[in-house]
Amino acid sequence: MDVPDVSATAREVHRRWRDREAPDGDFIVFADGSLRVMDLLCLRSPDRPDGPGTEEWHWTESLRATEWSVGGWVEVDSALATHAHAGGRAWAGESAHHGSIGWVALTRDDDGSTLEWLAVSSWSNPFRDVTLDDTSVTAVSTSGRIWTFPRDAPQQVRITEDPDGPGARR
Repeated sequence: MDVPDVSATAREVHRRWRDREAPDGDFIVFADGSLRVMDLLCLRSPDRPDGPGTEEWHWTESLRATEWSVGGWVEVDSALATHAHAGGRAWAGESAHHGSIGWVALTRDDDGSTLEWLAVSSWSNPFRDVTLDDTSVTAVSTSGRIWTFPRDAPQQVRITEDPDGPGARR
């Protein structure tokens, strides 16, 4: 981030990432300093029995911002998984701030782990596993959900049931 025309917000995002901090809430923060506010929706099917398999999760974008501030920051230092591929590195973990906070990040696979984007969810639960390929970052939460983030548009995440997760139908 030694480019002279980088915004103050982008510099703050990169400084916070180096300090392993992220906005407290449901957000995706990008390297250019922009931010997407996200809402986690959990829908239940009225015609199926109760249980994790009856839920349909959506993490939807509700707001875009290029200039923003947040009420607080949480630590994202507890990386539970990492995976490198094609010059990038995916990270996944939890925040010690609260047990339900999970996070996923995509960085360059360089000495500084230069941030591309960071997704933080207050209600996802920690992410215990992550893989990276040419098109997506896939993270598995401890709540039994697979979150598939397109590398170039993480706000278009798709959430599915983990067939090996807790409460999965067998």
